[in-house]
Amino acid sequence: MKKTLLLAGVACLFATNANAGVSIYNQEFSPYIGADYVYDHASYKDEAKALSLKKSYNSWMVNVGLRAMRYMGIEAFFQQSMTNKSNKDTDYPVKSKFYAYGADLYGYLPIGCYGFNMLGSLGLANYNLDMKVKQVGKYDKQRMGYRMGLGMQYDFTEHFAARVMGRYNYIGAKHLDNLKEVTVGLRYSF
Repeated sequence: MKKTLLLAGVACLFATNANAGVSIYNQEFSPYIGADYVYDHASYKDEAKALSLKKSYNSWMVNVGLRAMRYMGIEAFFQQSMTNKSNKDTDYPVKSKFYAYGADLYGYLPIGCYGFNMLGSLGLANYNLDMKVKQVGKYDKQRMGYRMGLGMQYDFTEHFAARVMGRYNYIGAKHLDNLKEVTVGLRYSF
């Protein structure tokens, strides 16, 4: 009796592991769309640092992606910030905003409970910073930068998911060194 139970238990373990291996490689590609709210904290340099610019931006982001297999994905995005105004009491009031577009590679790591995934991302983006300084002029410059992030995603159902990410964006432009951002959003998979 004991040998029969032991053999049945071992057979169940092998069957479970075999089934998990098949599901990883037979999973179809899953396209998705998403929308995010983004809070950015900017690190300025040179003359921009002296202008007492506000360092926080509120942005929105839309994205389309393709999750391949269980652990990988690629995502394209477009991000637009709201206009940020400096204090009017300064000698040179500034209005600034930016937009960005690019692509990220994602790694998914399912953890613990059903539906939770840890995320890691690496990507490239084109950033365009637009600053208007009253009585001085306009600065409008594009620059390619890299991005990396960590986060969590929870899959409510097969189609709906929520995501939270923290991301570092190195831009290295004349006036803008980097952006640190937090994103919160929803995804719909087809």
